[in-house]
Amino acid sequence: MLTTPPIADVAAHLRLVVARTARRLRQEAGADLSPSLISALATIDRHGPLTPSELAAHERVQRPTATRVLARLEDAGLVERAPDPADRRSSLISASAAGRTLLRRQRSRKDQYLARRLAALDADDVATLERAAAILERMLDQEGRR
Repeated sequence: MLTTPPIADVAAHLRLVVARTARRLRQEAGADLSPSLISALATIDRHGPLTPSELAAHERVQRPTATRVLARLEDAGLVERAPDPADRRSSLISASAAGRTLLRRQRSRKDQYLARRLAALDADDVATLERAAAILERMLDQEGRR
């Protein structure tokens, strides 16, 4: 008879594995930017153009934190700022060509790393990981709707 471990044990194991995987992918990306800068740049690329307040909301940080992150991204030439036509006191932030190139390069390196690792597994394990990815995605999507 198959017994399932307590939910708390599964949660702890999953947290550890996801954190280790995320750390390994950051290492593979090879960027000199911190995870918070990369996250903000990816959010801007995906949802932009954004105001600094919208970025703060997406990243779940305070506005002053978003402002500091944006300043660093702008100094690095990874984002561009334009006046917000709806509010002349604010600006709209978009990923620059250099920012989009950096993200594409990082994503490609991470994908290649995972593809190499997946290629070493048997087909059943790959299918299991695909199902797990879909389940995790569904979990995160449900959280976003609350």
